[in-house]
Amino acid sequence: MPNWTRVNQDTLRCHVASEAQTRDAGQQIAGSLHAGDVIALIGNLGAGKTRFVKAVAEAFGVPLDEVNSPTFTLIQEYEGRVLIRHCDTYRLRNPDEFADLGLDELFAPDGIALVEWADRVEEYLPRDRLTIRITIDSPTARTIEVSATGRRSRQIVSELANEGG
Repeated sequence: MPNWTRVNQDTLRCHVASEAQTRDAGQQIAGSLHAGDVIALIGNLGAGKTRFVKAVAEAFGVPLDEVNSPTFTLIQEYEGRVLIRHCDTYRLRNPDEFADLGLDELFAPDGIALVEWADRVEEYLPRDRLTIRITIDSPTARTIEVSATGRRSRQIVSELANEGG
């Protein structure tokens, strides 16, 4: 399991050396997620955002082969123990197109929403969300930073800090 270090009260960071460790981090975070949670994913192309989503979905019982980047479909839903909604905003021309996707449905309390390229649509994201920034350190290594922006997301960060810090 990843070794989380506390950056500040609302932020944790870990370093992963492989795709398998990225998967472990995603599954560990998934253990603290509930329906209604929103995850904002930020990182360059190839950072591992979709790999992270696959790990979360797998933790909720979604077969890995069902999870793909919704770059062209924009939103995909995966049926698991909790409904997973996966959105990729990379191809949107402007943030207003994100609002036109039906945010009430995307952020509905019956599922977990994961939004890739979330920094492009930040003004439309719920105030209380978990932001996960993945930085490429080398061809295989990544730094994963998890930040809370509200009460529920702070609870998730606290759980992670108690488990893996």
